[in-house]
Amino acid sequence: MISPAAAHRNLLLFVLPALAVYLVFAVLPLATSIVMSFFQTNGVSGDTFVGLANYVRLFTHPTISARFWNALLNNMQYFAIHLIVEVPMGLLLAALLTSGKLARSEGIYRTLLFIPATLSVVIVGFVWRLIINPLWGLVGFPLLGTESTALTTISLMSVWQYFGIPMVFLYSALLAVPNELVEAANIDGAGGWTTFWKIKFPLIAPQFGLIAILTYIWTFNGFDLVFALNGSAPGPNYSTDILGTYFYRTFFGSSGQLADLDLGAAVATIIFLTVLLVTAVYFWLIQRRLKSYSV
Repeated sequence: MISPAAAHRNLLLFVLPALAVYLVFAVLPLATSIVMSFFQTNGVSGDTFVGLANYVRLFTHPTISARFWNALLNNMQYFAIHLIVEVPMGLLLAALLTSGKLARSEGIYRTLLFIPATLSVVIVGFVWRLIINPLWGLVGFPLLGTESTALTTISLMSVWQYFGIPMVFLYSALLAVPNELVEAANIDGAGGWTTFWKIKFPLIAPQFGLIAILTYIWTFNGFDLVFALNGSAPGPNYSTDILGTYFYRTFFGSSGQLADLDLGAAVATIIFLTVLLVTAVYFWLIQRRLKSYSV
């Protein structure tokens, strides 16, 4: 029989490779960025500790601050569109897949609906650019070239690609609803619509909080689709600029903007703290109550 100490040692050996990768490629870069945000890099005299000067410049400099708040507001809109459109779409499709009306073709439809989530962002951006091109596409209006429609258009493209993820979450939750409850509702004369909203929906409601926080984390770390469609120039007139593209342009320099490693590190730290704060509030206030309720 293996002693507890030996069991813990064996467990550590299995966990160590994944832990090492996580520390090297996630924790170390994050810690380096946070430390860098408190310094001013100078190639001649070396790094100089400046405290919160980079953060003060980020929030008070007229141009830099205006671009940052614009990117933050755009990111909030980007998240809101995903939440408002993607989650109801996932719920509708999950309910349809579990309704029993698709019979043997349920697996086929489930696979087809999830395929967009497996596609490369570059492919998605390229295909949608062809579809909405005002010269030879299906839309005769420059959706990506108009300030009032550009961000909404990109958001809906992203929704099309990733609606399969909340669909799978809700599909699994609906499958976990006990059949006894559904059968009892049917015996009492409840129809399909009533059974769904009165029996199934309350049981899967906790999934919506998890989907919302995952959507928040993903959208506030968003970068790839916007970059694939517009590059680092978040046109028109910065209407599609989100925190990810703003960080890229600040840190690496692009579109006529010089690279500023220290200010870019400050932007990255703000993004991290924004995501961390909301996620911590969710798990502390909401998820903990759900666990207490389930117990």
